[in-house]
Amino acid sequence: MEFLAELHPKIVHFPIALFFTYSLFEAAGVLLKKEYLNKAALILLAIGIASGVLALITGNQAYAIADLWEQQGATIPFKAMQEHQDYATITMFYFTFLLVIRIYLALKKKFEGKIRYLIIILAFIGCYFVFLTGDYGGKLVYKHGVGTELIKPE
Repeated sequence: MEFLAELHPKIVHFPIALFFTYSLFEAAGVLLKKEYLNKAALILLAIGIASGVLALITGNQAYAIADLWEQQGATIPFKAMQEHQDYATITMFYFTFLLVIRIYLALKKKFEGKIRYLIIILAFIGCYFVFLTGDYGGKLVYKHGVGTELIKPE
């Protein structure tokens, strides 16, 4: 389904924005001691993961299309695509793990003290994974022409 592959560049911006915004809300909620910001952070994280799943689905479809294009004679940078895919997978597992921890701490009413600051640090470490994923994705487009007419087979 080429349609899903074409959606990938548009959809990926949602988890990027949501994960960064989540991290900012997490920090603001703890530093300003505002419970509504902590709840908003948790919601942003959950929506970020949901949009990240859509990004993974469309990205996998884009990978499948690239595989078809290679069979038709196009030159596809699969090594660079694999690196992008690896960081995307790491990012999603990381933020999913963070969501599970965050929900557990909220339900057990243990989201307090030093644990809050640890979660902030973990959130911003996750942003680094988002950055790496986006960096590799950007190189695919701007260096290798993936997702453009430049590598499409004739």
